[in-house]
Amino acid sequence: MYTAYYGLRELPFGITPDTEYYFAHASQQEALNTLLVAIRMGEGFLKVTGEVGTGKTLLCRKLLGTLAREPGFATAYVPNPYLDPRTLMRALAEEVGLSVSAAETEHALARRLTLRLADVHASGRRLVLCLDEAQAMPDATLEALRLISNLETEKQKLIQIVLFGQPELDERLACHQVRQLRQRIAFSCQLAPFSARDTRNYLHHRLAVAGYTGPPLFSRPAVGMLYRASGGIPRLVNILAHKALMAAYGEGARLVRYRHLVCARDDTESLRTGTYARLVFRFWGHR
Repeated sequence: MYTAYYGLRELPFGITPDTEYYFAHASQQEALNTLLVAIRMGEGFLKVTGEVGTGKTLLCRKLLGTLAREPGFATAYVPNPYLDPRTLMRALAEEVGLSVSAAETEHALARRLTLRLADVHASGRRLVLCLDEAQAMPDATLEALRLISNLETEKQKLIQIVLFGQPELDERLACHQVRQLRQRIAFSCQLAPFSARDTRNYLHHRLAVAGYTGPPLFSRPAVGMLYRASGGIPRLVNILAHKALMAAYGEGARLVRYRHLVCARDDTESLRTGTYARLVFRFWGHR
């Protein structure tokens, strides 16, 4: 692989969310700051939406990591909430350290969960539950989540809930049957794609984290092509940058040029026919 050739410790453009590579561009940092302020204020429901590949899971992990370093919070994380209400409650119970038997009734589980959250509160902490891919939650589970959020003392919520989801989450919450949950969302954030400058700075940031110390590795025309082809969507930037580096390495080139990005774009099927093609088309349609 090209890591040794370019003086890198590791591959810089992986698509697995890694907080070591967190890039604090305006949209991400504004969302993170809003979430932290709202959580510290004790707000019950918070929501983050963004298109596919805009960094919701990475932001979620960054938020969880930040809260884990603060003594006033305990955290729980459910990465796939496509669950029925009872299974969601079981998942939450397990996240806060409760063992759950198959024979236990939903009422008994809810009671034990309430007592556990009260213990967390008595220890001077509040529980923050983050649910990724929240647009996939069934209506009954959304309602169960609202009921879970009712757990509170006279002055403070016992649990705060942050929903991360694609724009379809907003469509779900606009439905009449979940209006009570929608009314409880105190703050909402929306993640935006990179600007052209963000894209350039993002490349430099990830290469530096991966150990690169040399001159610019991507030519200016290559960066421009990368931005246009990706629409500023971070996941696509990673995919295209990785393929372009492979193309340049295959030629024995020290600089990633425009033609390498063309090869990377043409080799990415999702840009021709799939979801990302529609996202990029929509992005440039508004320019």
